[in-house]
Amino acid sequence: MVRVGIIGASGYAGAELVRYLLAHPGVQITYLASGTYEGKSLSDAYPSFLGQDLPLCEKWDIESAADKADFFFQAQGNGVGMKVAPELMEYGKKLIDVPADFRLKNLASHKQFYGMDHTAPELLAEAVYAVPELHADQIADARIVANPGCYATSAILALAPLVKSKAVSLESIIVDSKSGVSGAGRSKLAVSGMFCEVNEGFKAYAVSTHRHTPEIEQELTLLAGEDVALNFTPHLIPMNRGILSTAYASAGQGNAIPSTSEMVALFKEFYAGKTFVIVLDEDQQPCTKNVFGTNFAHIGVVSDQRTNRVIVTCAIDNMGKGAAGQAVQNMNIMLGLDETTGLMSPAVYP
Repeated sequence: MVRVGIIGASGYAGAELVRYLLAHPGVQITYLASGTYEGKSLSDAYPSFLGQDLPLCEKWDIESAADKADFFFQAQGNGVGMKVAPELMEYGKKLIDVPADFRLKNLASHKQFYGMDHTAPELLAEAVYAVPELHADQIADARIVANPGCYATSAILALAPLVKSKAVSLESIIVDSKSGVSGAGRSKLAVSGMFCEVNEGFKAYAVSTHRHTPEIEQELTLLAGEDVALNFTPHLIPMNRGILSTAYASAGQGNAIPSTSEMVALFKEFYAGKTFVIVLDEDQQPCTKNVFGTNFAHIGVVSDQRTNRVIVTCAIDNMGKGAAGQAVQNMNIMLGLDETTGLMSPAVYP
């Protein structure tokens, strides 16, 4: 039984980690860090945890943490991971950073998009950017893992087979994504996240400047073996959780886009044996409701012969495959467990 600690347990991602790990047969939650709820039960923040056997929340302290747990998730926020990671590494612990401190390998890009210098560049170089369907071998050997962003996860899964196979022009890619409000987190109350501001509204934001853009480009560049630049536009929709991303790409000059059946076959072959990525049959499209509360990604593929483009849709739960679920999947790989352990519950429906 592996002793697990969660830093930032009272945020949405931290609480979702707790929910998954309580049902995990191979781990025990032995340390919870939350400055806001220091000395209190996590059920004070989330009454949904009433009746669960959980330790009280503590203020972060490396000596206490190292004594009580062996494997850690950092879910408090950007800038925290690079502060606690060196301490945890000195104690021989393993860490999954759920926010963004270890995602971008380029230090200049990190400072540009997150507004801070990286204080642990040697660990940044070591960390594995962990889309488990693409990098399981590296994740298995890692002691520090960067959990991908929610938007980035959906976009990368939608585009990886196309980019890897060079089935489309790499200069033509556009990604359009919609997310529920929980993606903004719980700790910082903003007017833009209030019910009256979000309900019955639908808007784009961070157009051409969203922080997940360089993540997507970094991963697709690695897959393609050449630079990939794309347009990414996120949107906020009035629901609690879920992401639907739609990716568009054109055939290369002088080439005809393969048929829908050929494209579906390409995706099914690429994700063969990848339990959590479900490639739908022709004429089927994903819906966020069908992945609600899960670690699954549903993908639909259509070739538009008229415009010579392929259109790929990907639905995930931004708190599941987009955050805590994927983090637990990565933990399983790092611990040598079956990656599906504790993650196979179907969507909550209706």
